Amino acid sequence: MTTQFLEYVRTVLRYSDRTVDIYDGVLQDFCRYAGEDVMPVLTPSGIRGYEVYLMEQRKLGPATVNQHLSVLSSFCRFLMREGKLDANPVSLVSRPKMPKRLPEYYRKEVMDRYFSETAWLIDEYDAFSDPKYYLPRLRRVIVSILFGTGIRRAELISLRVGSLDLSRNVLHVLGKGDKMREIPVIPSLCHEICIYLQSVDSMVGGARPDNAPLLVNGKGDPLNAEYVDRVVKRELSGYGITGRKSPHVLRHTLATDLLGEGADLNSIKELLGHSSLAATQVYTHNSVERLKKVYDHAHPRAKTGGKHGNQS
Repeated sequence: MTTQFLEYVRTVLRYSDRTVDIYDGVLQDFCRYAGEDVMPVLTPSGIRGYEVYLMEQRKLGPATVNQHLSVLSSFCRFLMREGKLDANPVSLVSRPKMPKRLPEYYRKEVMDRYFSETAWLIDEYDAFSDPKYYLPRLRRVIVSILFGTGIRRAELISLRVGSLDLSRNVLHVLGKGDKMREIPVIPSLCHEICIYLQSVDSMVGGARPDNAPLLVNGKGDPLNAEYVDRVVKRELSGYGITGRKSPHVLRHTLATDLLGEGADLNSIKELLGHSSLAATQVYTHNSVERLKKVYDHAHPRAKTGGKHGNQS
């Protein structure tokens, strides 16, 4: 039945080749564990035994074990459709807890240094029509918008010339679920976007309509996700960042900084376009961790391990 299931996943569900390969690998692992007839193992106790095997003998982490169980759950639902199972045994098995991962963010001094060292791209007004400055200015404005607004990579790519309302200093962003939201844009970022747009107009030979892509590459074509990723990685290299250099970490950095400066969670939720407050609350953990570090470094009693010291 595994062959039929994989064909169903490929042709009916239309999953990608990579996903089908993952499903295939998981099912092969399970078949090696269960033997020639997998049906007797497709019970709650059998699935629990397989889960223990993956964790204790295979030494797989919670994320990988959960992936195995998710594939098996899909397989069992397929068997129910085919009349081979009455119920899904995987749904009755507790899954391993995933460790909480705090969002990564960049230190304030790193971002300050980056914007300081690239400020000449904005200050040199006479250079906006020089083609050799176009790509450096594009790379800088990509980082500036991602960090300055906290928008997602896909939202950045979908921006149009008319998305920026200079009369109100707001950016109209089309987010997940085709929901439109307004994001306030600080004057310095508005100014930088305008300088960049002058560069584009000079490159293409005139002003572009409101529905044209806001950001375009050196050939005048819209950006894609891979291009944005490469830009962020390139721009933030050389600043002592050891972790990921990605658009999403810039989004996390803005949220963390705003929370650290006293912004309330609901405001950050609206800014980021989160559907629920729970998605925004993860940033409070970062703030607590930062507070702990400050406390340990600065508090007089923390330095002495909480001892009172000698009384005079």
